[in-house]
Amino acid sequence: MTGFRRGDVVLVGFIFSDETGERQRPAVIVSSDTYHRGHQKAIIAAITGRTDRVLAGDHLITGCQKAGLLFPSVATGIIRTMKQGMIRKKLGAMPVSDMRAIENSLRDAPGLS
Repeated sequence: MTGFRRGDVVLVGFIFSDETGERQRPAVIVSSDTYHRGHQKAIIAAITGRTDRVLAGDHLITGCQKAGLLFPSVATGIIRTMKQGMIRKKLGAMPVSDMRAIENSLRDAPGLS
């Protein structure tokens, strides 16, 4: 474990869906501390600045500055598992109210509610 926790907003490299390249972007760690004890990986949800389009599984973040984000942002339903060593740096921490809303949105996307 490298010290990352659920709710941390981090900078990571996301591979394009067509696998033609990679872009650095913020993400929020959604995996639990229990998960981290057994894995050297983290489950993350991508964060985007496209606030004009909030889809199923997405959440418009209300506490962007507290989360360490420079612009209004959306936590997306795009999730990925990655080795914690691939996380470039911590940007901040998601406010509790936003984290709860993200968790609910992520449950709704695959119908796990």
